[in-house]
Amino acid sequence: MAGETDQMKGKAKEAVGDLTGNKDLKAEGTADRQAGEAKEKVGKVEEKVDEGIDKVKDVLHKK
Repeated sequence: MAGETDQMKGKAKEAVGDLTGNKDLKAEGTADRQAGEAKEKVGKVEEKVDEGIDKVKDVLHKK
């Protein structure tokens, strides 16, 4: 969720930077958007790891 929020803020900053010709604001928006994308990917990896751990626990408890 935080990743999506950062992406939306970044896109807004990029758009305002484009409209106003503010290159610094546009660059800041790009950085925010990319950070949001990275957070989202990390979150997905964490979910997959948790799923794998749960599967291993299930197998061990069945023995």
